[in-house]
Amino acid sequence: MQNDSRLEVCATGGNHTGVYERDRFSRRQRGYERSSGGLRAELSRRCLTAAMASATADFARLNLLGKSPAFLYTLELIQKISSCDATLLIEAETGTGKELVARAVHYLSERCDSPFVAVNCGGLPDTLLESELYGHERGAFTDARESAVGLVAQAQGGTLFLDEVETMSARAQVVLLRFLQDHEYRPVGGKVSRRADTRVIASSNVDLESMASRELFRKDLLFRLKVLPLRLPPLRERLGDAVVLAEAFIRRFSAHYKRAPKFLHPDTISFLNTYRWPGNVRELENLIHREYIFADGPVIKIFDPTSRPEEWDGARYAAHAATRGHTGFKDAKAKAIAQFERAYLATLLSRTQGNLSLAAKLAGKERSSFTRLLKKYRLRRSDFEGPSSTVDTH
Repeated sequence: MQNDSRLEVCATGGNHTGVYERDRFSRRQRGYERSSGGLRAELSRRCLTAAMASATADFARLNLLGKSPAFLYTLELIQKISSCDATLLIEAETGTGKELVARAVHYLSERCDSPFVAVNCGGLPDTLLESELYGHERGAFTDARESAVGLVAQAQGGTLFLDEVETMSARAQVVLLRFLQDHEYRPVGGKVSRRADTRVIASSNVDLESMASRELFRKDLLFRLKVLPLRLPPLRERLGDAVVLAEAFIRRFSAHYKRAPKFLHPDTISFLNTYRWPGNVRELENLIHREYIFADGPVIKIFDPTSRPEEWDGARYAAHAATRGHTGFKDAKAKAIAQFERAYLATLLSRTQGNLSLAAKLAGKERSSFTRLLKKYRLRRSDFEGPSSTVDTH
């Protein structure tokens, strides 16, 4: 009986050991699965972070800079939009970088090796509208001595960017609507229709829905354009991005003028983060450009954030000269006038994108006189030129 008892105990003990070992293995397995799941989640998070960092670097190379949540969300949308060919409508305030975004969509897409053609819709004359867009055959009209390729054909395989589409006349809207229906067109004087392999991106700085409700813009054209809508956030909604952009502009100006880098004063940083920026990124760039040139030392400090921007340069120098006390009134006045003139000329050139005739007209001066002033202050129109109807073959 004793032996039987020992055998029973041994058998029972052996059974408990087996259950224990199975439980221990099960616990190890569950622990491994938990740790494995955590590892997979961590790897997924790191891969996503790396992908976002890579994508952000790609956007930076396309001059789209920022780190605010509103801007990063916009970059995510751009990434998705660039993977398809649907017509895109970019709606945003002036100065937000609509053409930069259009170019980013193009260069991130499979069409990146084909032309990007930008068209200022306000510059399309009604009398030559079809010829500008579709081209013409020789002899199609007076002065058509040679055949010409239109903007649509120039963008074959690539992207046609229609900037300020709200400025199109009623006739131009009809012509564009017809093209968007099937992407077919016929050059003026031609007998055969052609099909365009072109993505269309349009932009507007006004509310096209509102214009359509007031019958100032065709609703059917709006529907054709707004297959993919994209709203760009104004700079005031991009918290912290004004400083990021300002520092990027400073690096660019340092390289352009071959000067030592300059830095933002803490008061300037505070101002950049609180100002409303009605002119958005373009206003910021012009301000930093002006302040970079006129800053006496390595630190950029805005003199009085509550004053109007056009008063900053003269007011700053006047206060600076009076404080130092060793600059005579006449010399200080002459220098303040010179600073005003240079800032005024630079602002006009930036506003007109290097158009000398328009800038001279806005200044109320003859073009020749205006040009002499530019030479006096060593301002080059090429530094302010912007594209109107341009072809970028990358």
